[in-house]
Amino acid sequence: MAALDLPSDRTGQELSRQLLVIVDPLARRADGESVRIAKDVLCAGATAKVCLPDGPEDFAKALAKRGARRPVVVGDDRALLRAVSLLHRERELAGAVLSMVPVGTGVALARSLGVPQGAVAAARAALDGTERRLDLLVDDSDGVVLGDLRIPPVAHPEGAAGAHPWLRTCRSLVRGIAARPARPAPAQGGVPARLRVEADGVTLVDLDQPVEGVSVTPAGIGSGLARVEVRPVASPAEPLRVAARSVCVSGSDFRYRADAVTIGGPVRKRTWTVRVGAWGLALP
Repeated sequence: MAALDLPSDRTGQELSRQLLVIVDPLARRADGESVRIAKDVLCAGATAKVCLPDGPEDFAKALAKRGARRPVVVGDDRALLRAVSLLHRERELAGAVLSMVPVGTGVALARSLGVPQGAVAAARAALDGTERRLDLLVDDSDGVVLGDLRIPPVAHPEGAAGAHPWLRTCRSLVRGIAARPARPAPAQGGVPARLRVEADGVTLVDLDQPVEGVSVTPAGIGSGLARVEVRPVASPAEPLRVAARSVCVSGSDFRYRADAVTIGGPVRKRTWTVRVGAWGLALP
């Protein structure tokens, strides 16, 4: 891992303008010009230590040795999530203020959080922005979700690669003979999951009511609540929507997608709880 001390032209820098700029390796490969622009703007406005980690281990070491410097992540949503997760596991998230310069294709989460999308604008927000304390979803395995949690339908067994054509034909014949009543097709080609979903201890759906999907999203800055949406297969057709501080999902083995970048599971039970103002992000 390479590290460069690039002092600013200014003197008498305040602590808040001492930066640790961590450039994710994927960002360097995806858009080296945006990385260069971000470094130039940041180093012109602060005393910056630029770290070029080779991978996740170097990324973690650089963040752990930040000292009094404010971390600035140059990279995509996955890099931001990695930084928040590391600080949370070290129980240092409450005292840190993160900044981000989005570089790469997977930056939808950063956009939804209010991070400017241009390298110059994002770097200036890192220098002159205001700290916003944002809510966080934390699960019972110490995983974190910054923006969006989804539990999709389970994979359809007939969609598995390598299935023999004759086996699919037999299954079709059996279905035709059984003449089972049709039901709405679940999203993404999966079959409905049988899950128990509880919000603040109240059961929204139980194992006897298959669902097409579940989503959980922090309701807003400082609200301490999450928006929970459950989409049952059967009537009523409208999804069930509630606000809650904690959500518990249990049932047969299921996987979940956090912030559209990480896959968790399979698990049989997982609980997510909202932590109010758990992390800080510098925004315009």
